[in-house]
Parts: sequence; C-alpha cells; structure tokens
Amino acid sequence: MGIVSSALDALRFKDTIIYKENTDLKEKYDALKKLNEEYSNNDNLLNELYIVKKGLDGENEISYQLKKANIGMYVLRDIKLKFQDLTAQIDYILITPIFTYYIECKNLFGNITVNEKGDFIREYTLNGKKVRKGMYSPLRQVEAQREVVRKIWESKTSTIKKILTSKNFDYYRKVLVVAANQDTILNTSKAPKEIKYKVLRADALVRQIQYDLDHDKDSYICSRKEMEEIAKNYIALSCDENINYYDYYKNKYCNDLIILKNEDLDNTLKERLIDFRKIRSNEMKIPAYYVFTNDELDKLVELKPKTIEQLKKSNILSPIKIKTHGNEIINEINK
Repeated sequence: MGIVSSALDALRFKDTIIYKENTDLKEKYDALKKLNEEYSNNDNLLNELYIVKKGLDGENEISYQLKKANIGMYVLRDIKLKFQDLTAQIDYILITPIFTYYIECKNLFGNITVNEKGDFIREYTLNGKKVRKGMYSPLRQVEAQREVVRKIWESKTSTIKKILTSKNFDYYRKVLVVAANQDTILNTSKAPKEIKYKVLRADALVRQIQYDLDHDKDSYICSRKEMEEIAKNYIALSCDENINYYDYYKNKYCNDLIILKNEDLDNTLKERLIDFRKIRSNEMKIPAYYVFTNDELDKLVELKPKTIEQLKKSNILSPIKIKTHGNEIINEINK
C-alpha cells in the first residue's frame, strides 16, 4: 500500500479495536471473589481482593476512555514479554497510525505530585493523619518495560535496519503513566519537561494521544492493516502463563483459614455445651458439674463423639452421666 493510500485508510479508520482484552487481574478478581464467598472473614483474602479490584477498576477506566476515543487504534491489554532473564508486564499497548504507547496504570488513593527532580510523592490521609511519602517511579517502571521490547526488537532486526532506525525507537514507542483514580489530584506543574506530559490522568489520555498525532506531520502513517499486523506481532511475542488463580490463592491463604474455621467451630461448640449445661442443671435442679465438669467439657469439645457408643468408648463421662444426659449431649454436638 502506498503512502497516500495508507494515510487515507488511517484517516477513515476511527474505531478502537480491543485486540486483546483478557487480563490476569480479572482472573485474579474472579478467583478471589469465589474464595471469599467460600471462606469468609479472612483478612488476607479481603486485602488481596481489595488491591486486585482497585487495579482492575483502574484498567477498566482506561479501557472506557479508549473506547470513546474516535482515534483509529488497536489496543492490547495485559501483555507479558520476555527476553532472556528479563520480563515485562505491560498494562496496555496502544497501536495508533504513528505511535505505539506503553501504558502503566496506577489506581492509587490519595494525590500524586511529581517534583522538579522527577520524584513521585503520594499524599493521603490515614486514620485522620496526613501521610506524605515517596513512591517508586512508575515512569521508570514502564521505561524498563520498553527496554525489554527494545532488546526483543534488536534481536530480530538486521544490523543495517538497527543503524538506520534505532535512534528513533523511543520516539515512536512512547511511555505513559496513567492515574486512573478519578478522585486523584495529579500535580506535575514542577516536573521536568521530559516527564510532565508522560504522567496524566485517565480522562486526559485520549487528548494527549490526539495531540501527539496532530503535531507530527512528517512521519509515515500506518494503515489499519499495518496496525493489525503490529498487534499480531505483540500477541505472538506474548508469553502468558496459565495460572489457576483459584488454586494459587487457596493454597496461599485458605489453609490457615481452615484452621481458623476449626477453632471457630470448637469455640461455638463449647459455648453451646455450656448453655446446655446451664439449662439442664436449672431444669433438673442439680449442680452444673453433675451434667459435666469443665475438664469433661474440654474433652467433649476435643473429641466430639457423634453417637452414644463413641461417647461410652471415649471414657469422658461416667455411666450415670451418659445415661442421664448422653443423648442430649450428642444432639448438641451433632447440631
């Protein structure tokens, strides 16, 4: 396709094609949600679920902004790339007629300031106190991801092509950090110029892409078909891992939870038997220890006999106690 035809094709193409939409975060969220329903009241599960949901909400906000962009582009979500011992997990890759964007999504609570040194500082309120602390630069993070792409590109590119085009590698492959929390105030007023326009809120993302495209009049414009081929190449390079996140989180968090559930069960049974003993002693007008003593109570909770025969074999209670209260005790245990 000629340059003029490519340009016309790109001008006519205004759709956002979500070429890869599945994401590990959605799989993690579904697994954690199911586990939370099965094993409730576990702080580790709840904390993990909260963090994953925040990340998923952030990515979904970016997806929402891109779908209404009216800029012809191909979108890949959650792409994992590997070169030798280096790996890159890129939240979004956007392929436009001129530029490819690598996006790091941050859905943080609080406000973010980028100072004159390029340091990222987060401010938030915790337990009524204002907290101000530095954070690892998400910009350096996504730049490191681009370096993995560069190494893959260099390994597959001829020497002559590398000499001719490597100096423009970063120009045509831009990096962005997107703060997806709509409540976040982002302050980049004092940030270095080379950083200022690489860190933005989700609602400014499309505007920045359009600005970049409008202010580049000389670059080659890819056709829709060429953009799709680039997207296919990224998919081919992707090294997604097939992880069963349900089993992963169950093994990580729920073994302890089962122990906690057993402890809860023992506590509930003990309380039930104490209540039964009190009611029984009042009804029969006898001391509570005539039903069972505290030591006998602890053994009943530990062994949990389910039948009269098991109760007899356990040697917990005397024959007269079994005869007088045994059936009722077994009934409470089985409840």
